[in-house]
Amino acid sequence: MQISRKRDGSQYQEELSKCMLCGSCKALCPTYNTDALESMSARGRLMLLRGLVTGKLTPSPLLNERIFSCILCGACKESCPLGVDIIEAIYSGRALLKKSDKKRKHLRFLAKFSSRWPEFSFKMLQMSQHIFLPVLAKKGLIPFAPELPEAAFKSKDQVYKVHRKKGRVAIFTGCSVNFFFPHLGESLINVMKKIGYEVVIPKGEVCCGAPLRSLGLEEEAVELAKKNIRVFNKLKVEAILSLCPTCVLAVKNDYGKYIGDGIEKAMDISVFLNDKLDVSDPINKTSFYHDPCHLYYGLGVKKEPREIIKKAGVELVDSEDPGCCGFGGLFCFSNRDISDNLLIERTKKFIDSKADTVITSCPGCMLQLSRTINDRPVLHIIELIEDAYCYRQSNKKVKMK
Repeated sequence: MQISRKRDGSQYQEELSKCMLCGSCKALCPTYNTDALESMSARGRLMLLRGLVTGKLTPSPLLNERIFSCILCGACKESCPLGVDIIEAIYSGRALLKKSDKKRKHLRFLAKFSSRWPEFSFKMLQMSQHIFLPVLAKKGLIPFAPELPEAAFKSKDQVYKVHRKKGRVAIFTGCSVNFFFPHLGESLINVMKKIGYEVVIPKGEVCCGAPLRSLGLEEEAVELAKKNIRVFNKLKVEAILSLCPTCVLAVKNDYGKYIGDGIEKAMDISVFLNDKLDVSDPINKTSFYHDPCHLYYGLGVKKEPREIIKKAGVELVDSEDPGCCGFGGLFCFSNRDISDNLLIERTKKFIDSKADTVITSCPGCMLQLSRTINDRPVLHIIELIEDAYCYRQSNKKVKMK
């Protein structure tokens, strides 16, 4: 149901009314587990939104805080017996409340600005990364001040050809890989070329829109979605791969909910690569695998990353317990206390496991986890794949330390 399109009408109210107050969603809700108030649970937020659309409640700072305190992890998705699309309801509620939500007005401005002029924004961050960003991080105004690369991943329309081509894929780069982790994009290209796939990086990709929707900027997200669909749905490729589960979830599933069309060929790399890898030289390390929420709950991808890690000869340690790291995109900027608490709890799991490395499938999780884990590598799974499949099989220097 495309409840976003009629958020002030009967369809939205009907969707909210489906909740029968069973409370099943509370068990896995990370924000409820950090603050056991009814209004901090998925059920509580649905009741608040029902009050808003029926006129029993009016926008207020407290109401805004409760609706914007959802991390949008999607853990409640699997537990709702009636299949209420809780996350889509939250998105729609935030669009209703954005004008009254003064706390995040500067964040909205920055999100709109950076999505409209991403390259210029990246240059501005580069200029300030050793001057202003560390000061802001030290004062607690931003959660971290990451080291930015010298150049973004994408520079122009690119095609990477191979001999004896098995197939052709495109890459949906995503903002975090493009501007924070370009080496991950390079690793993906290396792996795809190694297994015989031509790689296309099309010109014209924009932000997937998820960060904007999280702030209630629905109209702006619609425009971005339309641009991405025009770029990617015309490509003649076998698959459109992304290193970011949030991007895959947005372009593949969420676009259909609020503009009626999605990028059907989009998929996470572990789904595409799992049956195409044959590693003969194991790495012989131990690792804790951290499930990104949008991959685990949103896309339902659970076994493929673990199978890939095992194929690479890495032993998984205590890795069947999913949990949110607290990143949540822009959530970690506007809900610092909750984000930090979730990060601390998740970090304890890794420390107790005594694993050599922490592996995840999300660049956002890498940013967050690297804040507290500095005694061992925090890797994206594509780095492990490249190490095991490209470097080891070519008898080159091993990247994984």
